[in-house]
Amino acid sequence: MHDRTMTVLSRREIAMRRFLPDTFTILLVCTVILASLLPARGTFADYFGIATDLAIALLFFLHGARLSRDVVISGLLHWRLHLVILLTTFGIFPLLGMALGLIPDTILPQPLYLGILFLCVLPSTVQSSIAFTSMAGGNVPAAICSASASNIFGMFLTPLLVGLLFSVGGHGGFSFDALEQILLQLLAPFIVGQILQPWIGDWIRAKKKILMPVDRGSILMVVYLAFSTAVVEGLWHTFSIADIAVVIVADVVLLAIVLVLTMFGSRWLGFNKADEITITFCGSKKSLASGVPMANVIFAGQSIGAIVLPLMLFHQIQLMVCAVIAQKYAAAAARRATDKEIDEAASPA
Repeated sequence: MHDRTMTVLSRREIAMRRFLPDTFTILLVCTVILASLLPARGTFADYFGIATDLAIALLFFLHGARLSRDVVISGLLHWRLHLVILLTTFGIFPLLGMALGLIPDTILPQPLYLGILFLCVLPSTVQSSIAFTSMAGGNVPAAICSASASNIFGMFLTPLLVGLLFSVGGHGGFSFDALEQILLQLLAPFIVGQILQPWIGDWIRAKKKILMPVDRGSILMVVYLAFSTAVVEGLWHTFSIADIAVVIVADVVLLAIVLVLTMFGSRWLGFNKADEITITFCGSKKSLASGVPMANVIFAGQSIGAIVLPLMLFHQIQLMVCAVIAQKYAAAAARRATDKEIDEAASPA
């Protein structure tokens, strides 16, 4: 009886954790609060910006050094799956973002809409896409390759799409300076990491916990700097709680549509269950780790607090929703395995 009670309690605790924010999300919220109360100003902001640029370069160097070439080669063989994910990430998402532009400015303020549009042209996440794919029983090698390829292509496609979509909407055109800065600040360190990967890759993958503060710390630094600038320029006096609520609803609707399209679309295209899971999780994600540094480069000299706010909200929403979906996939797989064992046991020898 005691063991059964403990099992029930543990299940409830696991279920509650699905909906609770993770440690990183809590740190993001604390960073925004710190920037709101004590924003970086003047000379300190200048030096902090230099430190942030260096931290971002180190972040992408580590991304390059972690990525195994064997994984890339093996994953590239499944080109149909990767093509579907890339088309979803850089095709369907931007189209949906443009559709949200039909919402009047009186409901969705223009700066926040631009943040949603920027969110729609970002690459997929790497860590969470792989984690949820593994949890749900999907094609993990393909997920690793697809999520990584999404981030590599995103270094080129994201600034190009920003230039195209923002110019169509009359919000500024393509900037070769922004592309050059992304290539220098993000892609160059990534390539150096890939070159050194055969010698340092195993060590870096083994020291994941030690190096995690570099990953998260660099993002927190960009968020603090971005919101400091925005707060100084009056961010919280510009947008109301109702405006933030509209962004949350828009994020939820956006995620729901893409999840439905990837899940049922992959079935319609004839992919097996493992590939369906990979397409669903890799195709529906947007990367905070890549998005915040890219915003810092693409919109250099501008207030990007409103640009990254929809992305930060989407980040937490996608984690909560995909955690539930991954559990559903895993439970369904367990039931199928049990039914198969029962059928085999019941069949005559």
